[in-house]
Amino acid sequence: MNTITTIALITGAYKGIGLEIGRQLGKQGVTVLLGARTIANAERAAAQLQEEGITAIPIELDVTNSEHIQAAATKIESEYGKLDILVNNAGIFLDHEGNNVDVMRRSFETNFFGAFALTMALLPLIQASPAGRIVNQSSILGSIGIILSDESMGNASAPAYTTSKAALNAWTAQLSIQLRGTNVKVNACHPGWVKTDMGGPNAVMEIEEGAETAVWLATLPSDGPTGGSYHKQEALPW
Repeated sequence: MNTITTIALITGAYKGIGLEIGRQLGKQGVTVLLGARTIANAERAAAQLQEEGITAIPIELDVTNSEHIQAAATKIESEYGKLDILVNNAGIFLDHEGNNVDVMRRSFETNFFGAFALTMALLPLIQASPAGRIVNQSSILGSIGIILSDESMGNASAPAYTTSKAALNAWTAQLSIQLRGTNVKVNACHPGWVKTDMGGPNAVMEIEEGAETAVWLATLPSDGPTGGSYHKQEALPW
């Protein structure tokens, strides 16, 4: 059992921002567990980072699959005895499929309930860390005030995505209240408009920059913030 090395689990980590978060943490000497819905994708991602000299471990982890969640918790407990960093990065955008109950439910299953279930399963291990950090990858579109005040965002209606991210934000705040006085910090972050499969080619930020906010929150010092939403170390309104 390794109780010294910093251990991080990143979901949705086989490509895009998730993989880059793993890369940036790994370059800091963190052992990164790369979660993906299929073990094949996780293994390809881990092999890519291993070639860069990073200690990367593949994990089959569909956050909507309770068996995957339990298996991940069991593996981390038996092999490490703690989890220092959890980055709930896995997310989906389905609003292009229509405005209906099915799209709303599937969006919440991944963007909110998956993060909630995984975090609750791993929380004892995060609390076993001397400096536990939980980062919920959210979006500025989850801020109701910003949606209503920013005309450019208000014109891009995406009810399933935005409400699922708003729920993630609210739970982040609630979880920070529950964890007051402990060694665990929990924050949400907005990566920015990034050139990923979700962000598209017209996005203004490269993937490397899009990962920076999550990495900062994952490595906060003891006097760092908790219970907030951030982009580039600047607080955002809920």
